[in-house]
Amino acid sequence: MAQDLGERVEYTWWAQRRGFFRNTLKAGMCDVVIGVPSGFEMALTTKPYYRSTYVFLSRKDRHVEVKSFDDPVLKKLRIGVQIIGDDQSNAPPAHALTRRNIVDNVKGFTLYGDYSQPDPPARIVDAVEKGDIDLAIVWGPLAGYFAKQSRVPMEVVPVSPQIDQPFLPFVFDISMGVRRGDQELRDELDQFLEKRRPEIEQILKDYRVPVVEGGSGV
Repeated sequence: MAQDLGERVEYTWWAQRRGFFRNTLKAGMCDVVIGVPSGFEMALTTKPYYRSTYVFLSRKDRHVEVKSFDDPVLKKLRIGVQIIGDDQSNAPPAHALTRRNIVDNVKGFTLYGDYSQPDPPARIVDAVEKGDIDLAIVWGPLAGYFAKQSRVPMEVVPVSPQIDQPFLPFVFDISMGVRRGDQELRDELDQFLEKRRPEIEQILKDYRVPVVEGGSGV
């Protein structure tokens, strides 16, 4: 991207916790954040470059075969879900399970984790690998990448339904984000995304990102 725009790559590292956009993009420490929900209110976003989903993650040798939140077997499995934020907020899977009174057999794993340890968000995938839980319901790009690194074969299945009524989405369009008002850079990035679509699709494939067809983006 930098080569196409005639720029030099410089990285800004900041823990993606509360205040992330305030301390990076808005503070002028960086100009682009890659991997932002399309239409995100704290940034001006590009057109989506992929669309992904939460997934059911399990060991293949356990033959869990869950494809829907309405599967009765969920009441009998040890399930892991991601917890977001310092206030232990619930991600969409936790809300979907709670609506179905599936609570006592659910364990939360913080998305942020201990940054003194390598790959802290991967602890939920590690728990599946070790057999500490039977099933994890995880954001697809994270699950796909770390499942690929696992020492045991993993099953990665998109959740169903894509939208849990009345309105709880599990599929999201992902864009790049720039400062609000920086429309010129946003437009340049849109042109880049269109020009480099084949290379982007290959990167997503290499990193085992579950891509949902039928939406915007690749």
